Amino acid sequence: MSDEPDWVKARREMLLDSEVANLNTGSFGPLPRSVFDRVTQLRHRLAEEPMDFLLRQLPPLLWEARERLAKFVGADPTRLIFTVNVTTAVNIVASGLTLAAPGEILITDHEYGAMHWCWERVAQRLGLTLRTFPLPILAEDPQEIVAATAQAITPRTRLLFFSHVLSPTGLVLPAKEICAEARRRSVLTMVDGAHAPGMAPLNLEDIGADFYGANCHKWLLAPTGSGFLYLGRGSEDRLQPLQVSWGWKPSRARRDQQDRFGSTGRIRFYEFEGVRDYCPWMAVPAAIDFQAALGFEAIRERNEKLVRYVRQRLDGLCGLTVTTPRHPSLHGFMTAFRLPETTNIHKLRDGLWEPFRVEAALVDRPDRWLIRSSTHFYNTEAEIDRLAAAIRQLL
Repeated sequence: MSDEPDWVKARREMLLDSEVANLNTGSFGPLPRSVFDRVTQLRHRLAEEPMDFLLRQLPPLLWEARERLAKFVGADPTRLIFTVNVTTAVNIVASGLTLAAPGEILITDHEYGAMHWCWERVAQRLGLTLRTFPLPILAEDPQEIVAATAQAITPRTRLLFFSHVLSPTGLVLPAKEICAEARRRSVLTMVDGAHAPGMAPLNLEDIGADFYGANCHKWLLAPTGSGFLYLGRGSEDRLQPLQVSWGWKPSRARRDQQDRFGSTGRIRFYEFEGVRDYCPWMAVPAAIDFQAALGFEAIRERNEKLVRYVRQRLDGLCGLTVTTPRHPSLHGFMTAFRLPETTNIHKLRDGLWEPFRVEAALVDRPDRWLIRSSTHFYNTEAEIDRLAAAIRQLL
């Protein structure tokens, strides 16, 4: 494309260690310089005059950040609750939701380990069963995944929990269709969208989950400490907050009207935990603006090229086999490969860092260890070549 951004210049606008090939945005995204400058500016004002910042400057900035993020993810700002991360968002739902027993909580067999534990505790507390079902991870059609999920739901299912983008393999699930199947069966849905903002185009109203949590510190490249929970229509009053503070008794008459705190009565009920660092939340618009200036469609095209190059260089190398589907709607910017059974995982983990200085995730799965490459626009083909060279030597 003629107006393609200058990716070398865009890379220079990122805070990156020049000696490291960071192929792990799927764990943590590095910051653009403009985003770092913005959150630092906010923290400077918080440090020098906390009362002025928290009482006078914060409310309009927080509401602006809420509206900007809501617009970006296709949501209603009056139902978007800022959180530290997706783990907090899931725990708000898990701890604050009452589910009828006997029954079951249904999750896929590819969920993030900590979230599995989260729902395991809920099941124990409420007298429910936690059941996992297998996903066809190498599906060639999204409908295969929808069908497998629909088949797994039973009359005992009270809640379905799944990741929009699977952390181990990068498989992107058809969230809208899955939520629709659950709704037809009167089953609540909680979606873990940890990797979705900045990777997958989002319209949360269209997806129709009862609850959707996500991170902004991964692919959106916002500061650590920025995430959110979105309440689907009809689920606004289903939960209790994790903590009781000054938001506990909102005015019933004006629960969804903007208040003097940069929220609404309903949002503050869930969001306010006492004094905290709000600066990462208010820096989210800077992260959106940074990638918008490059063009989100241009970034997607760039990242698709990098994904194809990763597959070309690593699939079959030293016995690696790709475990991320090729179907365009079933993969994003993370690509995983099954490692040979004989792999010395400790040698590989240590060797990737020293001497190669490569950051790539190693994922422990029941059947085999995986290596996962996460490529964002600032990565280069040379960094992928470096990963390939490291694998060739270490395996």
